[in-house]
Amino acid sequence: MPVTAKICGISTPEALDAAVRAGASHVGFVFFPKSPRNISGEQAAALARRVPDHVGKVGLFVDPDPAFVAATLATVALDVLQLHGAESPALAASLGAAHRKEVWKAIPVRTRADLAEGAKYRGAVQRLLYDAKPPKGSELPGGNGLRFDWKLLEGHAHSMSWMLSGGLDAANVADAVAITSARMVDVSSGVESAPGVKNVDKIAAFLQAVAAL
Repeated sequence: MPVTAKICGISTPEALDAAVRAGASHVGFVFFPKSPRNISGEQAAALARRVPDHVGKVGLFVDPDPAFVAATLATVALDVLQLHGAESPALAASLGAAHRKEVWKAIPVRTRADLAEGAKYRGAVQRLLYDAKPPKGSELPGGNGLRFDWKLLEGHAHSMSWMLSGGLDAANVADAVAITSARMVDVSSGVESAPGVKNVDKIAAFLQAVAAL
């Protein structure tokens, strides 16, 4: 079974084209003003129109007002809603039902106990995303370039489909997959030359490394 990859935080046509060209299964757009990767609905709509049908379009939201999600979806043709805050299972399920979209929920991980949080979302979302817990005081729930101890996932009984995120790059993704048995990976800062600035060569290198797994 091949490993698939999502390139998150895309904000330019060049980065988008590089991700599609090199084989990304999904591309992600960030709708969170505090993030250096934040883009407007209009920007995302223009980018989304460049995405071929076989590549999934993911919108990342952090503790969003449901009205903001609805307004974004009225502008941007998204396939998946990715929730990266403290959203409850009830909110996640309601957003998915209201918009008939797949919902993914990020679970911040520092210890093995954190993994148990994911089970609460069984039946409410379609996929979990294990990411490194942000440092205290950080305003960004993800995209910090941090990784957690991947060995925490060894032997973990997953309650649903999941993906691995946090501190991945072309140099370590093979080790990450070998340790965790992840079948899907997500990268953002690991393919950037500066916060929010995607590097087309790093995107290509990351996706080539994933394709080789």
